Amino acid sequence: MRRREFLPVAGAGAGALMAAAEKKRVAGVVTEYRHYSHADVVLGRIMSGNSSEGVHHAPRTRLVSLYTAQQPQGTDMAPDMSSRYGFKLYPTIKEALTLGGDKLAVDAVVFIGEHGKYPDNELGQKMYPRFELFSEVLDVFEASGRVVPTFFDKHLSYDWTKAKTMYDRAKKLNLPWMAGSSIPVTVRTPLLEIPIDTPLDAAVGVGYGPLDAYGFHLLESLQCMVERRAGGETGVSSVEWIQGNGVWDWLKGTGAWARPLIDAAVARNPHRKPQTIEEEAKNPVMFVLNYTDGLKGAGFILGPSGADWTFACRRKNATAIESTFFGLPQRGRTLPHFDGLVKCMEDMFLSGKPVYPVERTLLTTGMLALLFQSKKLGGKRETPELAVSYRAPKNCYFQRA
Repeated sequence: MRRREFLPVAGAGAGALMAAAEKKRVAGVVTEYRHYSHADVVLGRIMSGNSSEGVHHAPRTRLVSLYTAQQPQGTDMAPDMSSRYGFKLYPTIKEALTLGGDKLAVDAVVFIGEHGKYPDNELGQKMYPRFELFSEVLDVFEASGRVVPTFFDKHLSYDWTKAKTMYDRAKKLNLPWMAGSSIPVTVRTPLLEIPIDTPLDAAVGVGYGPLDAYGFHLLESLQCMVERRAGGETGVSSVEWIQGNGVWDWLKGTGAWARPLIDAAVARNPHRKPQTIEEEAKNPVMFVLNYTDGLKGAGFILGPSGADWTFACRRKNATAIESTFFGLPQRGRTLPHFDGLVKCMEDMFLSGKPVYPVERTLLTTGMLALLFQSKKLGGKRETPELAVSYRAPKNCYFQRA
């Protein structure tokens, strides 16, 4: 190749390298990085792109550093992915965020405190050290005198006090952050978006799976819909955990309002067998939620297996029930709901503005934590601490395709 032919090619290569260098730099802080862990399905999409709306989108940010709290022997993916994608592994959270220096040196943070070998407490909650690890992230922000957009995976803690302490500290720092799970931003079949400021009378969510990990998904799938009601979110005044035969007694008595909604929600799930909920549920659990503004809510967990969520609601002074399924009728590629989540994360990293309020996750974190307290003590648990108020955005993203 002659020199005059080489120069444009070399220039193009330099331009590509410069473009890569100019991408927002992301630090990852995770409990464990193994196959199909949340670290894998989230960070993998940051590094190789996501397919939100069914179309592949190239990465808009760049993972430059990673801290892993645990390194499971034989299954730890971090070293191999580091060699493939060029991010650096650091032994401490501070070094991952400062890139080995003294001050914050990245443009965004992804925090994933999910998976890993951690004990359960006596109530069956996994005691992930989210509070302890995220406090170290906040320490770096505080010491550096600045913050960067941060995403926090799933609920803030198994413990309400720890969650509220983190929230208050982050708010004091004016941290732009977003939290929660992938279910609220996945496809809905049929497409259902509650118009903002719609008066609602009652709503239910139906789900499956482990009561702690998947119970949170259930609450978020419910909350992302009802937060759009007239007056905005004002919090939850009481919660109650009902289990086993007590569920059927509740549905025949004070919870009779919920039965037609549950039937409508269950009917939306294309993956379940044609049977009644009494036939299907072996040890059902009901989360009863009384909202401060009078909205009646409930989350119904049919059983330990499966990973599907549905929703149904009734507007005030209406008889019709609206319902949807979070997902697609036909099983397709693996975990497509994480594509929408990573899209929202990158939107925030680039704009500096959360796509939806972190208060949604604060409230659902509190619901779940205090529901477990209701399970422990038995009966209704008054929840004055859950007076969490916020407004949902008029146009909140979720995948349409």
